[in-house]
Amino acid sequence: MGQQAVIYARVSTNDQSCERQIADLTAFAERGGFEVIREFKETASGTTSNRAARNQVMALAQAREIDAVLVTELSRWGRSTQDLLETLHKLAGWNVSVVAISGMTFELDSPHGRMMATILAGIAQFERDLISERVKSGLAAARARGQKLG
Repeated sequence: MGQQAVIYARVSTNDQSCERQIADLTAFAERGGFEVIREFKETASGTTSNRAARNQVMALAQAREIDAVLVTELSRWGRSTQDLLETLHKLAGWNVSVVAISGMTFELDSPHGRMMATILAGIAQFERDLISERVKSGLAAARARGQKLG
């Protein structure tokens, strides 16, 4: 029997679905020999640190009921660099890994793992900031054209 894991899938808006992530992660778990004990789906911004499903995953990790959290990409777990690193450190303290579908495992007990997690967290934050800038620019352009918004 493999490591006990949970699948964590997150989308940002209600018009999106977690189903593709769940299917991809289920197949990944089978190939990797993970025993999936639960699936968690969530609709919330990646910048929000207090998310119900993610909090449940953290509680399972703290109770030492899981060995790994499977995600499609690190940005699904979190987009804020500070939040991402804090949760990765907590998980590492409980000997729980975050494993991305690419096969990358984020374990912070080695210098290489800490460096990779920091770099990828920074990229996730940068991507989130770019999205925010594009949205603000689009809203300003719409207002300039006379569109009334919300």
